[in-house]
Amino acid sequence: MESRNLTGVSEFFLLGLSDDPELQPLLFELFLSIYLITVCGNLLIILAVSSDPHLHSPMYFFLSNLSLADIGFISTTVPKMLINIHTQSKSITYEGCLMQASFTYIFAGLDCMFLTVMAYDRLVAICHPLHYTMIMNPRLCGLLVLISLLISILDSQLHISMVSQLSFCSDVEVPSFFCDPPQLLNIACSDTSTYTILMYFFGAIFGGVPVSGILYSYIQIISSILRVSSSGGRYKAFSTCGSHLSVVCLFYGTSIGVYLSSTVSSSDRKGAVVSLMYTVVTPMLNPFIYSLRNRDIKRALRRLLSRTT
Repeated sequence: MESRNLTGVSEFFLLGLSDDPELQPLLFELFLSIYLITVCGNLLIILAVSSDPHLHSPMYFFLSNLSLADIGFISTTVPKMLINIHTQSKSITYEGCLMQASFTYIFAGLDCMFLTVMAYDRLVAICHPLHYTMIMNPRLCGLLVLISLLISILDSQLHISMVSQLSFCSDVEVPSFFCDPPQLLNIACSDTSTYTILMYFFGAIFGGVPVSGILYSYIQIISSILRVSSSGGRYKAFSTCGSHLSVVCLFYGTSIGVYLSSTVSSSDRKGAVVSLMYTVVTPMLNPFIYSLRNRDIKRALRRLLSRTT
């Protein structure tokens, strides 16, 4: 890497997952399939919730918003990767890179916030069932979605404002398949120690607070379930949280794995492979988790598919 700083970098080069030319057609077909499955699966969830009056409740309202966020999440990274593989080009403009990083943080933040809001919804439903409809009214649900969006945009702009202040060298190769801000910090020529501290600080706040909210909700839920006398009642109460808990474990488990791998592993390419889990695999699996574990979604999907056929 040359030591000459460039104040006006015009483009970056996304190295992707592999340089092997023989693997490129396989990667293209694989990620095109994953993208189509993810978009179709999440769209089916949205259509099922909107078309079935039995699913017009706060829990499924937040689920449809989570599915919409997942579509945006995977659409931020995979289409550009597919274009680069197809055209055999690795370039992305400076503005395009910042925009991709910005939307990645927005949709990742929305996933975090919606999972937290859904945990609160389950808390109210199990711990305060008699007041559920009064507490989780349409006005509050809309307000929670709006607050989630504003917090995600704020988080994104704080990260992108830091990245935009960096200067880069002439060798601007990003060892990933998308513009990941931590990777951009690694290739910057300017001193990034302050930005790294701030990035982890903001990550701890915008990531730690939702996790704390989810943990608090489930502590209250478990303590309330344990007070139920019958085992059947306990199972019925906890079964309503099964799908949400599975998605929470998948999303945060893979996210924590990315950060741990970035600190333990010295290979940037390995970090890129691990980041696939929460940027690509998790949005794909979410519809399957909710459709396989939720009887109401299964019935709504069957009705929806029977109408189309």
